[in-house]
Order: sequence, then C-alpha cells, then structure tokens
Amino acid sequence: MDFGGINPVILLASLMVASTPILLAALGEMVTEKSGVLNLGVEGMMITGAVCGFIAAVETGSPTLGFVAAAIGGMALSMLFGLLTQVFLTTQVPAGLALTLMGTGLASLLGQNYVGIKPPSLPDLHVPLLQDIPFIGPVVFQHDAVVYLSLFAVVAVWAFLKYTRAGLVLRAVGENHAAAHALGYKVKLVRFAAIGFGGAMAGLGGAYISLVRVPQWTDGITAGIGWIALAIVVFASWRAGRVLIGAYLFGGITVLQLNLQAAGAKVPVELLSMSPFLATIVVLVVISARRHGGTNAPAMLGRIFHTS
Repeated sequence: MDFGGINPVILLASLMVASTPILLAALGEMVTEKSGVLNLGVEGMMITGAVCGFIAAVETGSPTLGFVAAAIGGMALSMLFGLLTQVFLTTQVPAGLALTLMGTGLASLLGQNYVGIKPPSLPDLHVPLLQDIPFIGPVVFQHDAVVYLSLFAVVAVWAFLKYTRAGLVLRAVGENHAAAHALGYKVKLVRFAAIGFGGAMAGLGGAYISLVRVPQWTDGITAGIGWIALAIVVFASWRAGRVLIGAYLFGGITVLQLNLQAAGAKVPVELLSMSPFLATIVVLVVISARRHGGTNAPAMLGRIFHTS
C-alpha cells in the first residue's frame, strides 16, 4: 500500500539502512565519552573509513575486506587524536575539530581517482521463514550483515558497560580519573582503547555509507552524519538503548525527507534537506531546557588527565 506515493515497507526498510552508519558512529563515540574523552573528530574518522573501505573493496573485490580496512583507517586516525590528547595533553575540542579537517582533506586526496567507480556489492542476508512474514519480513529480515551487526553492537556495548569488570573500569575512569589512577588503573591505556574503539566504529559507519547506502565515492560523502552522531550521544544520555532510538529517529527523518522529495511534496527542497540537522538542534535545545543545564555526562568528560 502506498501513501501519497510513499511505500511504507520500502520506507521502513530504508530507515534501517540509513540509520546504520549513524548508529555505529554514535555507539563508538558513546564508549569514547564514557571514558571521559570528548572526540569531536567523528566526521573525520567516518569519511576516512569511507574512503579506506571503498578503496580496499574496489581493489580486492571484497566488501568484507573493505569494512576491515575502514575500521583500521578510522582507528588509525583516532590514535592520532589519542596521541595529541593523552600524551601531549592537547585540549580535546580543538584536537577533535582538527581531526575532522584532516580526515576530510585526506579522504578527498585518496579518493580522487575513484570517482565514478562502482564498488562490489554486499549481499543481503535473507532469513529463512522470517523473511516471508507479511510486512515485517521485508522490513526487518532482508538486510545485509552490517545492519544486524549494528543491532548486536548495541546489546554488546550495553552488556559490556553494565556487567563486565572492564566496562566498570572504563566508567570509573570517566567519572573520576584521579581516583581510578589511585586505585592502580591505567587511565591513559583505558582511554586509548576507548578512543580506538570509537574510531573503528566510526570507520565502519563511513564504509557503510560508501559501500552500501551510497555505493560510490564522492567528496563529502558523509554529509555531516558524524555531527548528528555526536548529538545523538547527548540525546541518548550516554545509554546504548537510547542511542539506538536516537539513531533510528534521525535516520527516519533523513529517509522521510528523501521520500517526500521523490513524491513531489510541495515543500521547498532546501527545507527538507536541512530537516535532519534542524531536528538535531531542536532536540538538543529541548534536552538542555528540560535538564536546566544539567546532563548525565561522565564527570571527567573533556578534562585532561595529569599522572601527577
């Protein structure tokens, strides 16, 4: 059934695809921030992962190797951020912004010879029996492996932070790094691990855009999704389940505005295109007003740790 030229099955299935890169990047950033590190370079890591994954997939013919290369590329760039902030004690906000600028420029340089090339496709996983369920089957059970990996990652991150000793240590470092250090925990090592995980997840999200959602390479292919991922972490109050809700909410807004444009809605195209970012601003303003300036952010978020 179509509603004004919009097929709800296609709309919801597209929502899951559009939300996946946001979800991956936001989960990685949430873990990074849980350790007390604010990395504003998500956009740079995503687009670096997008170009590394695209090049690797085209050259090897394997989208799987493309995603591996993307994770490595995003992690490598995040390690530069870790070096600047954890070793040289650079302020985290400008370091993160510099990371985005560097990642964008690096991706443009590496990808200039790959414009117009189609990468190998990632096959869908059709779940037997479940895919035949009316409406639900085509929406939920006919996606590629990365969509399901992102959903599994939500559960894994939640369980890691809540039930494991390593997750408890990471949260302790984010809440009071001086106390964690006094107890003998390696604060910088924990934060390097969290930063690396965040970079790898952002790289995977970027590769999903260039290999699946928009299977081609163009400059600026991430189109600000990294900034939305950063906002979603705040929207979700640093909780994995809420990150999933936030990612699917903003992914749904993105898909809806594209479908409205295709259906010829009598709304200015520019207004539709800006709707995901406008929604991001509105949500953050509402959250700030509701909390009267307070947040559930880790107490040490953005603060420099001195071993002395």
